[in-house]
Amino acid sequence: MLTYFKTQEGRLTKTEQLEPGCWVSLTSPTEEELAVVRSTLGIEDEFLRAALDEEETSRLEVDEEQTLIIADIPVSEEENGKPMFTTLPVGIIVTQDNVVTVSLKENPVLNDFAAGRGGKGVNTSLKIRLVLQILLRAAGRYLFDLRQIDKMSSRVERELYKSLKNKELIQLLTLEKSLVYFTTSLKSTEATLEKLLRGRILKFSEEDQELLEDVIIEFKQAIEMADIYSSILSGTMDAFASVISNNLNIIMKVLTVITILMAVPNMVFSFYGMNTDLPIFTLPGTSIPTYWLPITLSVVCTAASWLFMKVRNLL
Repeated sequence: MLTYFKTQEGRLTKTEQLEPGCWVSLTSPTEEELAVVRSTLGIEDEFLRAALDEEETSRLEVDEEQTLIIADIPVSEEENGKPMFTTLPVGIIVTQDNVVTVSLKENPVLNDFAAGRGGKGVNTSLKIRLVLQILLRAAGRYLFDLRQIDKMSSRVERELYKSLKNKELIQLLTLEKSLVYFTTSLKSTEATLEKLLRGRILKFSEEDQELLEDVIIEFKQAIEMADIYSSILSGTMDAFASVISNNLNIIMKVLTVITILMAVPNMVFSFYGMNTDLPIFTLPGTSIPTYWLPITLSVVCTAASWLFMKVRNLL
């Protein structure tokens, strides 16, 4: 979808045609839309298609009067009916008169700007500032999603305390994978911002310089949060893995003890189930067997076995 936005009377509004000072938004673009932007703005096809690769990493590239910034934007998806957080590359192209954003899918950061929720002072004619405001919004989205991950992991942990099920463990694995995506994307984007900070590619005003420093601080904070949550989640997974292994050992121990104790009376009754005369267990002068003798013997042997294992701390 190709959309044009321009700040008019202090508000970001949608326009019908391309004008100098416009923000050009390309979301899930078709070949025709790419051709229109390529011909009207003279942007390299490689720049336009760079962000359409989901595996593209954050980077900075300059070609004559055009600058390409690839930044990873956080997005949420569903995996097996559960929310999963990942990142999506977004291309920001700064031309002589316009800012062009290219995204393979819709993402919350650009959607907020399109809906007028990009914050105060959004002015499409100030190209560098608009780029920094988009990046600042992306950093804020990272922080928001990281807090959501922390809340979800805490809820899953509480459920695991009640019952250890595969469903909860899979949710923790999904969240851990999300944190890996976030950490990798945040660090690569931070490196790109540090390169911008040197001021050799884009010329910043003093206000823009301060804004860029704020953006870098926000990304550093997000990196620290992601590292902390990742360490906590990894430790939690290891702890629950140990608990599950310990519970399995206890269950196997109990089953083994039960098997041993059940084997004792089985051995006793096996002797008296054979077709052999055992006069010691019949009443004197009669052929009437005394059933209580093997029963008593099996009970005594079982109790002795249980007492032996109890003394040896095998129970």
